[in-house]
Amino acid sequence: MRDLGAGFRYLLKGQKWVGRHGRQYGFGLLPGLITLVLYAAALVALALWGADLVGWATPFADDWADPWAGLFRGFLTAVLFALALLLSVLTFTATTLLIGQPFYESLSETVDRDVSPDGTAPESDLPLWREVWISARDSLRIVARAAVWAVLLFALGFIPVAGQTVVPVIGFFVTGFFLTEELTAVALQRRGVELRERLALLRSRKTLVWGFGTPLAVAFLVPFVAVFLMPGAVAGATLMARDLLGEETEGDDGAAEPEEEGVDA
Repeated sequence: MRDLGAGFRYLLKGQKWVGRHGRQYGFGLLPGLITLVLYAAALVALALWGADLVGWATPFADDWADPWAGLFRGFLTAVLFALALLLSVLTFTATTLLIGQPFYESLSETVDRDVSPDGTAPESDLPLWREVWISARDSLRIVARAAVWAVLLFALGFIPVAGQTVVPVIGFFVTGFFLTEELTAVALQRRGVELRERLALLRSRKTLVWGFGTPLAVAFLVPFVAVFLMPGAVAGATLMARDLLGEETEGDDGAAEPEEEGVDA
């Protein structure tokens, strides 16, 4: 349980770091704002034309007697929109990181240099286009995994009582894990850590990951909050990545922070 608190402290440390570095925070807001506009436009379009899409996809219901066709299509429209909302939460971070790759790479490197005892930061030897390609490829893999979980959890949500209590809690922990993977990927990919290794590393410290990502997943449900928390989340994830790899980090008082002991969930 100690790692849960440690993960949350990394989230707070990241927000505190960007609060002290206003220029980095300002640059870090741009990708989130762009993603927010794109997602909002897509959801508005779905709200306006979702019923037409469902009607087009269910021609077999045209001859159903009233009110069954309307009820059936109305239910499918609501399910489609709810699923789109869930997927938007799960994929917002991946999309924002992809759009903001140069911004967040710079932010993460600055954090590394600021907290490293020798003032240096690991640098990728790959060209920018290659880094963007790897990030996009890995993000698609994570989104595919997240989509499977989203469909599963959505289906389990119809179970009486448990679907309205236990399943949403599980959903936040699952979302928190994937959010943390995407955010730590900025620092870990720069260190040459591949996706399979990243997932194994995060699974070895699940409680630390949940402590960081689950509160963030809850906060991201509030409109616009994700945009303003993203720069600090990247900074905090960079600090946590250093912990996961056992790298020495200078504390707020200038002393190196002790490495947290791993706790498997």
